[in-house]
Amino acid sequence: MILIPIALLFLIDFYIFKSIKPVFIDVNPSLKTFLFILFWALSIMGYCSIFFVSYFDYRNWPGELRRWVMGISFICFASKIAMLPFLFGDNFKNFVLWIVEQLKSKPHESIGGPPISRSLFLKKSALLAGGTLFTSLLWGMVRTAYNILINKEIIKLKNLPDAFNGFKIIQISDLHLGSFASTEPVENMVEKINELNPDIVFFTGDLVNDRAMEAIKYIEILKKIKTKYGVFSSLGNHDYGDYVEWTSQEAKMENLQNLKNIHQKIGWNLLLNENIILEKKGQKIAIIGVENWGHKLHFPKYGKIETALKGTENIPVKLLLSHDPSHWDYEISQKYKEIDITFAGHTHGFQFGIEIPALKIKWSPSQYIYQHWAGLYNKENQYLYVNRGMGFLGYYGRVGIQPEITVVELQKG
Repeated sequence: MILIPIALLFLIDFYIFKSIKPVFIDVNPSLKTFLFILFWALSIMGYCSIFFVSYFDYRNWPGELRRWVMGISFICFASKIAMLPFLFGDNFKNFVLWIVEQLKSKPHESIGGPPISRSLFLKKSALLAGGTLFTSLLWGMVRTAYNILINKEIIKLKNLPDAFNGFKIIQISDLHLGSFASTEPVENMVEKINELNPDIVFFTGDLVNDRAMEAIKYIEILKKIKTKYGVFSSLGNHDYGDYVEWTSQEAKMENLQNLKNIHQKIGWNLLLNENIILEKKGQKIAIIGVENWGHKLHFPKYGKIETALKGTENIPVKLLLSHDPSHWDYEISQKYKEIDITFAGHTHGFQFGIEIPALKIKWSPSQYIYQHWAGLYNKENQYLYVNRGMGFLGYYGRVGIQPEITVVELQKG
């Protein structure tokens, strides 16, 4: 079956290659030969990556090899997709011109000006679109994948106990440890967290891509996070192993249990539809954590908010860790008004977009999927913060949407 998508991709590549060849008619023959060989070499690498991912466990490849082969393959596929609308547009235009020519009384007469110039324009536009995306994604993989952004927010709560005024929360999310080629980015993250001197740290899910074993070599590194009140964590959709074909249901459950044990070995307080009451100078707030709950049908609703809230009825401030922001949209903000702040992740900000706060520009393809996809949101007296994530998935880089450490300071007001 894997030959079918590979054959389809070959046909797309052949179509693109035949379409753009006229653009290079005046190019130096040696350079033209080099570019054509490069085109097919990258295409063949993409076919091979699909084959090997399907039949072999690519997670065991050396980190840098996995990153470059998978990353470049993804960039090539995405860039070619960006070219197709222009090339299809050119062919559609030519088809319409041909139909009109057939309907004319004198078929040999041309209409609408010289079609070749318009065709070249569309072909060059396709190359420009594909080349721009290719360059941007390659830059995001090589230069900006690990440029950590520290976002700071102050949230004022009228019901905040005085003892927690100025309480500093750091949130990280979506580490996807199986995607890192080395431990250095995670070490850098831990160092930055400790420099911020947090009172507490929240981790909102997706520690791994699929398998618990991905996190083993990071246990000692993550144990070095220093806080006054500990690290509290929740599970994300990738932590359950739902995207892997396991040999048995028992193997899948064993993997999930191993992941829970890793949270414990790191020293994190994993909240599975439960809560912990945090006390300071005799005053209390509730830290609540639910398992993954996604509104979309392909994300199982493991989260049980009713169960997680038990025992918090008389606590003035409730802080929720819930991986998927759609949980806030479709359940928390509608039915559970007593929850003051929800901390989520999941979207990664699509790892691609444009954010210029000074000009109030904020765009990402993620916004067409999720109503709330990055940053701070509020509705009436409730708040949601969606962390942009630290790791990556699919595309081994980031363009415009940087990996994030969030600092939230609670203030009474």
